Amino acid sequence: MDINNRIASRVRELRDAQGFSLDTLAERSGVSRSTISLIERGQSSPTATVLDKLATALAVTLASLFEDSATPAAVSSPMARAAEQPVWTDPTSGYVRRNLSPAARSPIQLVEVRFPPGQQVAYDTSARDAEIHQQVWMIEGVMEMTVGEVHWRLETGDCLTMRLDCPIVFRNPTRESARYLVALVTVPLPQTRRNG
Repeated sequence: MDINNRIASRVRELRDAQGFSLDTLAERSGVSRSTISLIERGQSSPTATVLDKLATALAVTLASLFEDSATPAAVSSPMARAAEQPVWTDPTSGYVRRNLSPAARSPIQLVEVRFPPGQQVAYDTSARDAEIHQQVWMIEGVMEMTVGEVHWRLETGDCLTMRLDCPIVFRNPTRESARYLVALVTVPLPQTRRNG
């Protein structure tokens, strides 16, 4: 399945599951109704920033938007062959993300990212209806990350952990590509905290 069609199907599925209209998702995400409509029809190549806004509004990880919604989790294979792993390129920065995790639902999601030299991506991440923890492990190269107000420089072998509840900026300040692994875990919030 074409990656834009996969994203289209997944966004539509998640929106329906939440019972959100296009207008509701637009209001919650800050992404225009027309843009969401184009994405859901597979007629748009959304940027990483737009996808993150939709993921936040839908209370899922960005990686979840690349899952294959056609295969029920109950019959999904616990194996994800390299040739079957969805690969997506951000049309603005050119960064390439590969979802490594199998379609079988797991609380852990793994993503490999290749980040071009001199590029930056900013996520306006805010609190969600689930607690999402992320670790970034540098495989090669250098990345600078700003998590909320705190700035970090990651070099090969370094690993940074964070909660996805504040703005995050990824930047490759060098002339060489960087490659890193992202591991995500989602923990549902207690019902009282969600409603409070």
